[in-house]
Amino acid sequence: MSRTVLTREQVLQAADDLVRQHGPDALTMRGLAARLGTAVTSIYWHVGNRESLLDALVERAVEEIGAIQPAGRTPATRIVSVARRLRGELRARPHLIAMVHERGLTERVFLPAQRALVREAHTAGLRGARAAEAVRAVQFQVVGFVLVECARELAPAEPRERPRKTASARKDPALARALARPADPERLFTASMRALVKSLLAQGNA
Repeated sequence: MSRTVLTREQVLQAADDLVRQHGPDALTMRGLAARLGTAVTSIYWHVGNRESLLDALVERAVEEIGAIQPAGRTPATRIVSVARRLRGELRARPHLIAMVHERGLTERVFLPAQRALVREAHTAGLRGARAAEAVRAVQFQVVGFVLVECARELAPAEPRERPRKTASARKDPALARALARPADPERLFTASMRALVKSLLAQGNA
């Protein structure tokens, strides 16, 4: 029986799976070859060295994310929709943040979303430095939020403590009850992004 010929896509998929499971540091050419049951020279032939392989994985992720199409009737709602889509894409690829940071390719990954954000910033009347500041603020908010989410998921579960009778609880019991409940990341992200975008776009009318 003839052996199936290894393809570049198979190499990239195996490398992507390895990085997803164990992070970029675990990706070695020998380890990848062992995972695929092939020789190291075959890996080099398909994707080049490790640096070229990581770059190819980033480009593959960018292609998977594709062009991000805004949704909504106003620039503000469309920007929030782009941010939510970008967060969703990053949440589906938590390993991607560490990988692009290692390669210094963060801007490359954000390019599809950045193009959409620039268009909406211009539509809202922002230009030059103000438009750039708005685009970057949204990007930083998305990345920061995703990093916090990932950190919370990896952290060990904390034992639940009995709620304490504080002054704030006596003054605002509804607040105390709300803070005692687990946070809703989707709702919190949308609320914080709407507030941020509202503030940023107000600069266009200043």
